[in-house]
Amino acid sequence: MANVLDLLKQAEEARKNPPKIDPDIDVAAEIERLRKEKNAVILAHYYQDPEIQDIADYVGDSLDLSRKAAETDADMIAFCGVRFMGEVAKILSPEKKVVIPDMAAGCSLEESISADDLAAFRREHPDHLVVTYINSSVEVKALSDYVVTSSSAIDIINAIPEGRPILFTPDRHLGSWLEKVTGRKMDLWPGSCIVHDKFSVEELEELKREYPDAKVAVHPESPDSVLALADHVGSTSSIINYVVNSDAKRFIIGTETNIIHQMQKLAPEKQFIPMSSQEGCKCAQCPFMALNTMEKLYLALRDEKPEIVIPEDLRIRALTPLQRMLDISAKARAARAAAE
Repeated sequence: MANVLDLLKQAEEARKNPPKIDPDIDVAAEIERLRKEKNAVILAHYYQDPEIQDIADYVGDSLDLSRKAAETDADMIAFCGVRFMGEVAKILSPEKKVVIPDMAAGCSLEESISADDLAAFRREHPDHLVVTYINSSVEVKALSDYVVTSSSAIDIINAIPEGRPILFTPDRHLGSWLEKVTGRKMDLWPGSCIVHDKFSVEELEELKREYPDAKVAVHPESPDSVLALADHVGSTSSIINYVVNSDAKRFIIGTETNIIHQMQKLAPEKQFIPMSSQEGCKCAQCPFMALNTMEKLYLALRDEKPEIVIPEDLRIRALTPLQRMLDISAKARAARAAAE
């Protein structure tokens, strides 16, 4: 946990020292100019501030964004998210320059396991297959057998032969939910997301009493006790699809609050009530996602840094388990489509 605390201190220092730019600059206009001048594509995760989402070329979850960027003819990717997301974009688009607005934008899940930690586990448990959540460093991915997203993990776990022991890392809550859904017992790394981990049953029950007609949609990075009260558990994209397509008009949302911006755009007639992950605050905001600002995005495009740089041998090793996931997911989707 010390690493996460250090990360939070870095984030707080970064917030206290915003970049100094000419106050007369029209930042949005400059971003637009630089986007065209540098042939850049701007990606924004659902958890980014609404103004960044609105200026991005694509808004979505981390892997989907990286895949979309890889399909473009852009020379540069500006990824507004956290550091591991920029790394995934670089893994999939090695020929493109990848920049992020703030290199201090880390992730508590990524910090919960190091490459040394995983290497030590593998030495002690050579029979285990390692399934790693995408919220992890490139070095940890490179030591894994499979990299998964919250939406693809079920297919990948179901594809692993019965009897083969599995280590799921680093999110223990997501791992526990996957155990229930797949019926597969796994060893779970004790990591968690600092936003989702703080959702409480007490608060959710209070919200359900206050809004008895509301459906509850929660991300599986949340504790088991919270997931048990949800009407829908799924990835960011899955939650958005659920609330947009549901007949319900009111929803309690158990994930990062900024996702509601897209929900309101897609279903303006519906009401979305965020759960909180901070005492006394009706909000659930990631302090690392919040480091990205329009000013930092402008500077990243202008200066072409901070840049994500990954040695080619490491990139190839990290790509291998990621590609396994993509291949298995594609086969599973095809099989479901054929069965319909």
